[in-house]
Amino acid sequence: MSTKTDRELRRILADVLGLKAEQVAAFDADTGLFGHLPELDSMSVAGLLTEMEDRLGFIIDDDEIDGELLETYGSLLAFAEAKRTGE
Repeated sequence: MSTKTDRELRRILADVLGLKAEQVAAFDADTGLFGHLPELDSMSVAGLLTEMEDRLGFIIDDDEIDGELLETYGSLLAFAEAKRTGE
């Protein structure tokens, strides 16, 4: 079941990385992101995180960003959902 955060995160990934909606729609929790998607490189990470802050309405502290955050779609979604609920 898709949540509002899930749908918006998929739109953000498509917009920031220039991915096709169909490709992003096929992502599951185990879909690899950083190191797996050529579009998601070190330069695009900052843009992705900024868009998440702007469109999802939370602030990401520097100490929250690590390799695991962008490892899979599931880890990024779990992070975004926790931030939106203030946990």
